[in-house]
Amino acid sequence: MSPVGVERHRAREAALQMLYQWEVGRASAHEAAVTYWPARESDTPVPEETRAFANALMRGTIDRVKQADELIAAHARNWRVERMAVIDRLVLRLAIYELLTEADTPAKVIINEALELARTFSGEEPVPFINGILDAVRKTLERE
Repeated sequence: MSPVGVERHRAREAALQMLYQWEVGRASAHEAAVTYWPARESDTPVPEETRAFANALMRGTIDRVKQADELIAAHARNWRVERMAVIDRLVLRLAIYELLTEADTPAKVIINEALELARTFSGEEPVPFINGILDAVRKTLERE
């Protein structure tokens, strides 16, 4: 993975963790960012570009959660969005936000990143499910 790819992956991990604070902890987007970064940077400084991308992903995902949930529901047969595991739902929402807004990032990169996040934070079991939904959403959005 290129240095830029590594930083974008770190940003996606950070965005997912902030989204978790937002979803489970009922923190606002601002509160999630304000509490996340000081704890994270005590280990390793995070480049400003990485932090800015992570914050943009988190805020954008929150802003488009209704649209993402509609796309998930349209492609998740026999699964209600609110009944999905929290991490799996957040991974899907984050990837769908990117599919909707990051035209310069190939869809396969977005989906592969989502699958890696799922493996890291949820395990192997949901990976085929997440892959299937994201591929169906990709086709709906006519993304390559």
